[in-house]
Amino acid sequence: MFIVLYACLISAPATCREERINVSMEAAAPTACLMSSQFTVAQWSEEHPQWQVGRWKCVPASRLSRDT
Repeated sequence: MFIVLYACLISAPATCREERINVSMEAAAPTACLMSSQFTVAQWSEEHPQWQVGRWKCVPASRLSRDT
């Protein structure tokens, strides 16, 4: 399972990027990923203070190449 987040530079809001974070819970339900994703996204935000996360979603690895 991956958390796919979309973040934009605070100093240049038109500069955005997609980040994929492997959360190693492929067998878990997507609901479990959503419940634990807030902590992971908050941790990523702390490690990347120049970026602002706009949204995120949980995506199974098997669907990742089709979703993006």
